[in-house]
Amino acid sequence: MASSPGGSSSLQNSPYGSEGDQQTQHVMDQKKRKRMLSNRESARRSRMKKQKHLDDLIAQVDELNKENNQINTRVEMTTQHYLKIEAENAIIRAQVAELSNRLQSLNEIIDSINSPCNYFIDEAVQETLFNDCGFMMDPWNYVNINQPIMVSADMLMY
Repeated sequence: MASSPGGSSSLQNSPYGSEGDQQTQHVMDQKKRKRMLSNRESARRSRMKKQKHLDDLIAQVDELNKENNQINTRVEMTTQHYLKIEAENAIIRAQVAELSNRLQSLNEIIDSINSPCNYFIDEAVQETLFNDCGFMMDPWNYVNINQPIMVSADMLMY
């Protein structure tokens, strides 16, 4: 065996040094490869977990959008129903006001007819309302004239 000037053998001139160093290097390479594979697998699992989370979030967004559309549809229908009822109520309020005015006018007529002095009814009107005996010439004459005409909410339905 030829020895090198430093007195070391040819094995020491190899790239990995001695046989023990080669084994140590081989073990380290295996550990490094194993760690790289483990890191790759961990990164793959992490990407899969992240993708699953993203897919879950997308599904949740779709579900929330669907629910939001349903709520918007119900709000729109409720608003339309409210506006319809509000219009009906306005019509009914106008009818109540008109009927109240008519009732007040009728009660005023009855009060004026029943009052002891009818100064504000001229003679032409009195002649058309009453006959020669002083009775009203109206078929309503049979109703007790001293009572005012009353109206209730039930009577206002057409």
